[in-house]
Amino acid sequence: MTDWIDAGRAGSLAPGEHLLVEIEGDEVALFHIDGEYFAIRDVCSHDGTEIASGHLEGCEIICPRHGARFCLKTGKVLSPPAYEDIATYPVRIHEGRIEIGTEPSH
Repeated sequence: MTDWIDAGRAGSLAPGEHLLVEIEGDEVALFHIDGEYFAIRDVCSHDGTEIASGHLEGCEIICPRHGARFCLKTGKVLSPPAYEDIATYPVRIHEGRIEIGTEPSH
């Protein structure tokens, strides 16, 4: 059974903004994109550095260091130099709060 961590009030993040949440020792970036919330581990699989400060294009994030692209919905790598996906986490709105599941989706 998935445990859930409270990440804040629904609507507290403006579209395109993110915040970092620690889940069991991992930094997870929560993004608000077009009315939906997505959570992805804050690490580029190419070199292990943070990715949350990267540029957003729709539901893609571009690594600020080397330009690898990842899908925020699935964590799938979309372009080199990265070749491995990034873990994503389930997100839900429960009683007006944004909650992130503690178990990665993949």
